[in-house]
Amino acid sequence: MEWIRPDHPDYDETRKLFNAMIDRRPAVIARCSGPGEVAEALHHARTHNLEVAVRSGGHSVAGMSTNEGGLVVDVRPMKSVSVDPEAKTITAGGGLTWGEFDRATQRHGLAVTGGRASTTGVSGFTLGGGSGWLERSYGFACDNLLSVDLVTASGDLVTASAHENPELFWALHGGGGNFGVATSFTFQLHDLGPTVMAGITLFPGEAAPALSREFRRLALEAPDGVGTALIYLTAPEEEFVPEDMVGKMAVGMAYLYAGDVEEGREYAKPFKELGPTVDLVEPMGYADFQCMIDDPPGYYNYWSADYHDQLSDEALDILVDSAQRLPGTHSQQLIGRWGGAVGGPAAQNTPLQHRSAAWVSHPFGLADSPEGGQEAKAWVKQFRHDIAPHTTGGVWLNFIGDEGQDRIMAAFGEQNYRRLSKVKAQFDPDNVFRGNQNILPAER
Repeated sequence: MEWIRPDHPDYDETRKLFNAMIDRRPAVIARCSGPGEVAEALHHARTHNLEVAVRSGGHSVAGMSTNEGGLVVDVRPMKSVSVDPEAKTITAGGGLTWGEFDRATQRHGLAVTGGRASTTGVSGFTLGGGSGWLERSYGFACDNLLSVDLVTASGDLVTASAHENPELFWALHGGGGNFGVATSFTFQLHDLGPTVMAGITLFPGEAAPALSREFRRLALEAPDGVGTALIYLTAPEEEFVPEDMVGKMAVGMAYLYAGDVEEGREYAKPFKELGPTVDLVEPMGYADFQCMIDDPPGYYNYWSADYHDQLSDEALDILVDSAQRLPGTHSQQLIGRWGGAVGGPAAQNTPLQHRSAAWVSHPFGLADSPEGGQEAKAWVKQFRHDIAPHTTGGVWLNFIGDEGQDRIMAAFGEQNYRRLSKVKAQFDPDNVFRGNQNILPAER
């Protein structure tokens, strides 16, 4: 194990998170290469009365993977990968990113629902549920779990599966990092790739009102194999973007078909017939598409999310109006199509509520300065206020910052929250793992 304290030459780089808005200084970062070292780090935290955070990809927008003056269990060294192409399974170390995961599985033409940004950590993404482009076909990442190994607050190594610690296994399907430090995950994989029909299209911003309505229609008509989202953004300065669009509001559509390339080409036709100015939807490597919309680290981020059973014309107008007021050139307003396997049979086996929602809105406020970050935060909050009459009350906790206990309750519902609290009381009765969307242990 490597102990990294403030006097270590790698301290500042090691403590850095994706979100520049979070600038905290833990007393020590324990870079752990296995479960035994995790147990040792937790023992050190108990002995010295240090608050504990757990860090993998570091993409938590609220900075829940670090703390001020405490101990950070850094699992990034745990990068083991074992793919069984016959059983179509993978066992992945807790420090793996989705880019690394996808490259390993795509060598065998296999995949599972992964992060939309390749630098996202497998651990936090999966424990929070795991929403990605393949979810309409294969459900969330957590729906494909076969087992999880984790180290509890007391330092015990436990395995959770359908047959071993089944209540804990259920809780790990969206309950986050409340129950221990996950050191490895075993997933069921699916045949996909390595080539898929995927990509993005781009339209001028003035088309947004009509285009939003057309997208709604096409997304509702598309088969479950189509994963898609509408993205309002500022057109970037890229070689594929016409010069007269750069720096202006644009509307993008992301498209991925989870199946045969020629079938995907056919299902993409209605989206292409809308006449995009930029059309990058074509046969490409699945792992390459997974990297296509990676946001670089170092911006000041504030995000949120809400669920919608339907998107009325009024709701779409609110989305467009918000997009016309994007704070800075890096912010985005996104609406993703759910349905399919998201609300399928697996939904009943997770603590996550409102999985029958048809849509999820996801405003990304990004800026390159602290002042801009505050403007982005205000913009996100204003949008949530305006869109509230058109929401279900549900929320995806991986998509939001620290928005309070009410939002955590909204994600699970009262009954599931009580059940989660009982699991928490069994495996973390002292709430050691509270640097997260926290579930309080039930009173004994």
